[in-house]
Amino acid sequence: MGKASGDPSAVVDSRLRVLGTTGLRVIDASIMPQVTTTNINSPTIMIAEKGSQMILDDWGSNIWHLPFWTDVVRTC
Repeated sequence: MGKASGDPSAVVDSRLRVLGTTGLRVIDASIMPQVTTTNINSPTIMIAEKGSQMILDDWGSNIWHLPFWTDVVRTC
């Protein structure tokens, strides 16, 4: 994973963004370089939590002011 590692088979960078594209992230078990022989539910949940925090960090606090979220709040 990541450009810095120099891995030619890397698909995502350290912020889970797909290399060579913009606006696309992969946040699931497919980013694991080696899958364990045990249940991958817990690591996948951790990846999702970390990935969602990365998105919030990159967007800043402005994400909650987008029109989409305003409409969602109104309909709830």
